[in-house]
Amino acid sequence: MGEQPRSSMPLIRDAHTPVDIDQIRELLLEYQAAIDVDLCFQDFAGELASLPGEYSPPAGRLLLAIDADSVLGCVALRPLQGSDCEMKRLYVRPAARGRGLGRLLTETLLHEARQVGYSRVVLDTLPSMTEARALYRAVGFTEIPPYCRNPIPGVSYLALPLRVR
Repeated sequence: MGEQPRSSMPLIRDAHTPVDIDQIRELLLEYQAAIDVDLCFQDFAGELASLPGEYSPPAGRLLLAIDADSVLGCVALRPLQGSDCEMKRLYVRPAARGRGLGRLLTETLLHEARQVGYSRVVLDTLPSMTEARALYRAVGFTEIPPYCRNPIPGVSYLALPLRVR
């Protein structure tokens, strides 16, 4: 497979217009198909219907990665209890992978979490998400005990402190 020509540096921005939300919804449906897991235990259908929902500012974020006119990926942030937040739905379209876009989305989201004032970001990830798991560890996430219910076997729970304690 030949290398894809690179265009300009992808732009990471808030998803806030109705068109943006439709693009996020499309990406999240691709995400669900890619992981091939029934997310009904997370009320995924309700999440899609109510976007931006829990990901709304000021406490949440819904970010899009765009290159020229192409939507490449997304990531979301939602508040939890106290000063914790949860990173959700990191997804990069297959044609855009291998360019560091997952890392750029993650680092942008972590910056946003710091700006909001969160002290820790948590997430859960499936055993099949090997690239994502490697990325999370590379940016400093470490294993923690489960913080939410997830019935899928082998799920890892990770956290990253955002402030020096």
